[in-house]
Amino acid sequence: MSVQPIVAQDTPALEAFIQRASGRGAALAEIGLPTRRVEAWRYTPLRAIADTAWTQAAPLASESVSALLNGLPLPESGARMVYGNGRFLEGLSVPLDIAQQASDHVSPLKGVFCATLNMALGEKGLDLHIPAGTDAGLLTLISLSSGDTVSTHLQHRIVLEEGASLTLYDVNAGEGRYIANPRFDIVVGKGATLRHIKLQRESLSGTHLTIVSADVSEKGEYDSFTLNQGGSLARHEAVVTLNAPHAMVHVNGVQIVDGQRLNDLTSMIHHAAPDGSSRQTVKTVLSDAGQGVFQGKILVDRVAQKTDGYQMNQALLLSEKAQINSKPELEIYADDVKCSHGATVGALDDEQLFYLRSRGVPEAQARDILVRAFLIDALDLVADEALRDLLVRSMAS
Repeated sequence: MSVQPIVAQDTPALEAFIQRASGRGAALAEIGLPTRRVEAWRYTPLRAIADTAWTQAAPLASESVSALLNGLPLPESGARMVYGNGRFLEGLSVPLDIAQQASDHVSPLKGVFCATLNMALGEKGLDLHIPAGTDAGLLTLISLSSGDTVSTHLQHRIVLEEGASLTLYDVNAGEGRYIANPRFDIVVGKGATLRHIKLQRESLSGTHLTIVSADVSEKGEYDSFTLNQGGSLARHEAVVTLNAPHAMVHVNGVQIVDGQRLNDLTSMIHHAAPDGSSRQTVKTVLSDAGQGVFQGKILVDRVAQKTDGYQMNQALLLSEKAQINSKPELEIYADDVKCSHGATVGALDDEQLFYLRSRGVPEAQARDILVRAFLIDALDLVADEALRDLLVRSMAS
């Protein structure tokens, strides 16, 4: 999706980023900040951040950490890694009880703005190497941001060796006007499984720009789900490659957008080997003047025969001012494949609403019931029941 050149711009934000990046800012200077003229950013303009000279965030005060944590739906137990304003908070963290090794995997992702920005200003995040055959269980990753006109750029690297497994609950929240720009470089080995469940609940004045790069090996599985429900502007971008036979990928999500916020879920699923399968279901609920964006591309190489790819985006508009931009794409060079995509946009069913109200259900409650019914099959794609319940709790709060 975001693999085309980006025209450089002369903006306070870009100048500040390059100055902070020191010797690492050359690539950032070359591509600049994307504008609407760039196809991958046509529906998600960054003008809201262009005129601000973003600075490095100061260490997060303990009272801010406590206040932010208290409002989050979190598991009661299990391993936990907590970061505040780009810094590891050791006293609040419980590492995985396995032998960990540092990973040196870094995806190039040339020309991808979010990745280039992160590489220029990167701060050390997770660095996990799960040994072969190890079930690492659940790890909760909490990234907190606080401040005004500050930015953080955590770099996370996760490698699962053959037959390993990990469930990652990735929680993002904050207060103030800031940019959170995390990056995930992920390798899923042969027969390994990574379940990546993300909750994005950034400040309503915050900007969230995530880039996920995942390479999936033979019979490996990358199963991801994103709940976008925060941020003035939020974009989750996934670039996933199925690079060996019988690899499997899920890039699913739900977006809840109200006010004048904009949430964007963008994906590029690259089938580079035969017999791979990918599934993507994204549902968006928009109210007030909220804007939603879905951009999903399935690319099938000539060698990727017997690919099975499916993609569906559905939007529910609760206001006449709400807006959805949907752009599903297929680019297929193999001739023995089963690929499909689609998009639907609609409003609440008046007959269903009347039915509920005629049986004594208040209008607000009736609308809520219909919205939940619309979202239920997407949420059911989260196999872990406990984590699914946490996402539902977050939506209700």
